[in-house]
Amino acid sequence: MFFFGKKNGSARQMSMAEAKAALEGDKSICLIDVRTPQEYQDGHIPGSVNLPLGSMEGITSIAPEHDKKLFVYCLSGARAARACAELAGMGYTDISDLGGINNWTGLMERKG
Repeated sequence: MFFFGKKNGSARQMSMAEAKAALEGDKSICLIDVRTPQEYQDGHIPGSVNLPLGSMEGITSIAPEHDKKLFVYCLSGARAARACAELAGMGYTDISDLGGINNWTGLMERKG
């Protein structure tokens, strides 16, 4: 197991470039997009799950294990930071804050 970035409060800060490399090497990572469903449909990182901020209790159906590796992102970073704090408060222990999708340089999927 490897970790990038620095720990800041309840979550590790990780750049999108670091996240992209980690995601390519570890298919067990749960990638969470905390934007609205409309934002998610307009474009998201492939393999991500939409769990809007304010719906964090839904994580238990996505990742019931509290030691599951979670990567969290939003549009600019503010919602991701809040979601990471909520997830840590729920007992999740391996959380990485990727900031905003604005910094993603890979392919994006669109739905709708």
